[in-house]
Amino acid sequence: MQTPVGDDASPRYYHLHLQEDLLGGWTLVREWGRQGASGRVVKQHYTDRDGAEQALLLVRDEQLKRGFRVVFIQGQEQP
Repeated sequence: MQTPVGDDASPRYYHLHLQEDLLGGWTLVREWGRQGASGRVVKQHYTDRDGAEQALLLVRDEQLKRGFRVVFIQGQEQP
């Protein structure tokens, strides 16, 4: 996700993705900052995928309310 391009500042980005670990748990990785500058990364561990997905959706919805827009989305393919 990113904020719209403004005249006075570079756009901000917010990247969310899930990673499965080797023990069956899941990690929500959140990265954000201004484009062209170093950002911040926070990782949160969850024991199951459902919990991680719910956390991802909650964070996404919060950022959408703050003015971010989804610019790229890739999900798991359906069987």
